[in-house]
Amino acid sequence: MEARDFLFELGTEELPPKALKSLSAAFQATVEKGLKEIFGDASELLDSANIRSFATPRRLALLIEKLPTHTPSKTTTVTGPPAKICFDADGNPSKALQGFAKKCGAAVADLEEVNGKMSFSRQEAEQSINDKLAPLMQQALDALPIPKRMRWGASRVEFVRPAHWCLMIFGDEVIDAEILGHKTDRKTFGHRFHYNKSIELIAPSEYENILSDSGYVIADFNQRRDNIAEQVELAAQNIGGKAVIDPALLDEVTALVEWPVALAGRFEERFLDVPAEALISSMKEHQKYFHVADEAGNIQPYFITISNIESTDPQQVISGNERVIRPRLADAAFFFETDKKSSLESRIEKLKPIVFQNQLGTVYEKAQRVSKLAAYIASKIEGNGDWAARAGQLAKTDLVSEMVLEFSDLQGLMGYHYANNDGEPSEVAEAIFEQYLPKFSGDKLPASKTGQALAIADRVDTLVGLFGINQPPTGSKDPFALRRSAIGVLRILVEKELDLDLAELLTEATKNYSDLPALDGLENTVLEFMLDRFRAWYNDEGVPVEVFLAVKATNPSKPLEFDQRVKAVNFFRTLPQAEALAAANKRVANILSKQADSGDQQPQESLLQEQAEQALFNEITALSSDLDSLMSQSDYKSVLENLASLQASIDCFFDEVMVMAEDEAVRNNRICLLKKLREQFLLVADIALLG
Repeated sequence: MEARDFLFELGTEELPPKALKSLSAAFQATVEKGLKEIFGDASELLDSANIRSFATPRRLALLIEKLPTHTPSKTTTVTGPPAKICFDADGNPSKALQGFAKKCGAAVADLEEVNGKMSFSRQEAEQSINDKLAPLMQQALDALPIPKRMRWGASRVEFVRPAHWCLMIFGDEVIDAEILGHKTDRKTFGHRFHYNKSIELIAPSEYENILSDSGYVIADFNQRRDNIAEQVELAAQNIGGKAVIDPALLDEVTALVEWPVALAGRFEERFLDVPAEALISSMKEHQKYFHVADEAGNIQPYFITISNIESTDPQQVISGNERVIRPRLADAAFFFETDKKSSLESRIEKLKPIVFQNQLGTVYEKAQRVSKLAAYIASKIEGNGDWAARAGQLAKTDLVSEMVLEFSDLQGLMGYHYANNDGEPSEVAEAIFEQYLPKFSGDKLPASKTGQALAIADRVDTLVGLFGINQPPTGSKDPFALRRSAIGVLRILVEKELDLDLAELLTEATKNYSDLPALDGLENTVLEFMLDRFRAWYNDEGVPVEVFLAVKATNPSKPLEFDQRVKAVNFFRTLPQAEALAAANKRVANILSKQADSGDQQPQESLLQEQAEQALFNEITALSSDLDSLMSQSDYKSVLENLASLQASIDCFFDEVMVMAEDEAVRNNRICLLKKLREQFLLVADIALLG
């Protein structure tokens, strides 16, 4: 089948830099999906087609190499009524048959009987896809994830930015259409400053090279990104340093330029007295500069900017950027020196007017609650309660500092520097920074006990408070990031091996509130929510969900213990005895569910009649002391390995013993034996759920 290259390009005003990469990916994904729908059962014809996306500040484009020009011919068969009711005794067609023929647009004579039913087969010729391409492009543009669209001029057309041109060619032909108010043609445009002219394309395959060679545009996002990274690293080497390239900043800068040129500038060394993070934030957030470090990772008085033009006098561009960055860094230095004149303690009162949440009070009130809770946690994890309480009091005070008011992403970090300046204990200062860790999936955790106590306390206080006023996360909405907070607490407790009981902690946190409307059962609700975060955690680790459910069924409230049990059960399920024992546990659970609770009644050896039940009783009894010892050591893996040795005896019991014996005493004794067996397995998890 014939295939041609297809090219679509939409030219616009500068697109949002932080969204450009995702817009391009979404555009390509929607087009790919649409093509598969167009070709339907013949979508395998697209296997040879190669789709490439292009994205710059002023354009979104898509090149499809070797796109089939037609959908293939096919035969469609429509099935109608049963043949036996379609003709009368004289062979005349029934009304049902005539209606079916009319529906198919055919004569009765064109119908045939297939497998006892009348049917009509229609041969559909191959169809050109030319008329389908423009609607597909429009559909893909309409489906882009754009939170707020805009209009321009007198047009009613809407898009993320005003559109200026639209190119759409298939082979060497223009697909005639109108997209976002622009009639399609074969013209693209070069760089806004270097080559602000139209460029006429004959074939789609010319697109990338012509733009690069003549138009001063590197259209491929990833190629431009790699080009920038290479230039930045080389520029840093030329000044004796090492470029620090943040991936998110690299993506954003890539979305700001079409013809990148890296230039290195310098700032006064006196600014190095300011915490490096403040300098980096000022350069990165406001100017989109990459900073430079030495081999030890210390920031150097240089920056690297990416220009969108190839200047004939680059020194002028560098000087201009140096003039721009100087007042920014001067502001940071001024804020730092000003803030150091007031202690963090003196700022505590300034937290009183700041509302944390309307129903949960001010940031000051939250700090008081967190301080108490952090001290409690520290006492449970062998930390320093006084330091934890102090850290809780000071934790949010840097929010009212000049530096954090200007650079909000420095909260916690500036508190650390100011606490050190005030002479606070070093662990208190560290905790003020560590309270926000982990900030994202895979981020580092608080290293100090005080930091761990404060990080847990801050998150738990928020969880209890918001659930207590009936504002849990709903669907995809989680404005206070409660899911992330819960996972953060679990990570700290598990990865730092803190043997802390969440149920007790939530009870303690609830005591700090007096008038929560959803106070009834609040601790259990929050506990359930937090432990449910383990499901996604273990799913990411490849642990089957039934392992998670088996452990959760026993209601452990210590996350560290929960994790240890999951690892033990996940190991247990790999044992050869696991499947049989899971089935046996399920059978035992079904039997016990139909019996009255026997309380603490134990099986009596004197009532054991069959050899199989005596053997099972003896093995369970022999294991009991060992299991108690292993449980006291939290050695859940060994507990399950020991229980796995019971498989043969359990199988023999069910093969040879009638549980529901006629003698009531014998029957009840056998049920007690099964209950004892079930209790041994439930020490770790509900193994029945693995079956």
